[in-house]
Amino acid sequence: MKTICEVCMHHCALEPGQTGLCRARKNEGGKIVCANYGQITSLALDPIEKKPLYDFHPGSTILSVGSFGCNLRCPFCQNHEISMADGRGLDAEQVTPRQLADLALTWKERKEAGNIGIAFTYNEPLAGWEFVRDTAKLVREYGMCNVLVTNGTASLEILEKLLPLTDAMNIDLKGFQEAYYRKLGGDLETVKAFIARAQEACHVELTTLIVPGENDSPEDMEAQAKWIAAMRPTIPLHITRFFPRYQMRDREATDVEQLYRLAGIAEKYLEKVYVGNV
Repeated sequence: MKTICEVCMHHCALEPGQTGLCRARKNEGGKIVCANYGQITSLALDPIEKKPLYDFHPGSTILSVGSFGCNLRCPFCQNHEISMADGRGLDAEQVTPRQLADLALTWKERKEAGNIGIAFTYNEPLAGWEFVRDTAKLVREYGMCNVLVTNGTASLEILEKLLPLTDAMNIDLKGFQEAYYRKLGGDLETVKAFIARAQEACHVELTTLIVPGENDSPEDMEAQAKWIAAMRPTIPLHITRFFPRYQMRDREATDVEQLYRLAGIAEKYLEKVYVGNV
C-alpha cells in the first residue's frame, strides 16, 4: 500500500521501501521517514555573507552543514554531487543532533572563530526537516542562531514546525514564471506562499540566479521586484551570476552588464539589491 509524503508539492506516493523524488525520504513499513537523518556530507565554517545573508549578523561566521537530496532538478546545480545523490557511495558521516550542536558551541567558544550558530545548507535541508528541527532545538538552547538556505518548496505545514526555531533564511526564488519553475521540477506558487509566510516570522533574504535565456527578461524582474516590495521593500534581493555547471555547461556565463541592468530594475522597488558572483 502506498503512503503519501506531505513534505513538498510533489506528494510522492511511495510503496514500502521506495524512496521519493528527493532521494532523502522513504517509506519504511508504511511510514514516511527521513532517510538522510544525521548523514552529513559537507561541513564548513563560512562567513555569513556566503549564504548569502548580508543583513543578518554581518561579519560573523556560521557552521554550515549539508546532507544529501533535493526535491528540485536544477540543471545548473553547483552542489549536484550531493543534492542529486541518494546517499549510496557518498562519503557521509553519521552524527547526532547533540554532536552537531556541541560542535557549533565549540566554535562559538573559540572567540576568534566568531561562530553564531548553524546554517543548514548545501543540499535542500527541508527534505530532511526532522534532523533540522532536532538540531535547531539544541542550538537554540545554547543561545545560538539557526539559518536555513532553502529552495522554499516545502509545505507550509513543515515551515510552521521550523519557524519557531529559525532566525534567518535565504530562499532561492529561481525566477518569476511558472513555466520556468516547471522546468526545474518546482512550483512558483508554492515558493511564493513559503516566502510570504517566512518573512513574517524571521529575517529573510532572497536569491535569484540569472540564467541566460531562461529568467533574464526585464519584465520578469520587474514583476518579481514588485511582488517582493508589496510584502516589504526592505527584503534584500541577491541577483547572482550564472556560470556553466552540471548539465548546463553549454551556456555562457551571465553577461555582467545584463546583471546590473536587472539589478537597476529591482532597485526601483526594493531598498536592498545586491549583485553577486561578479
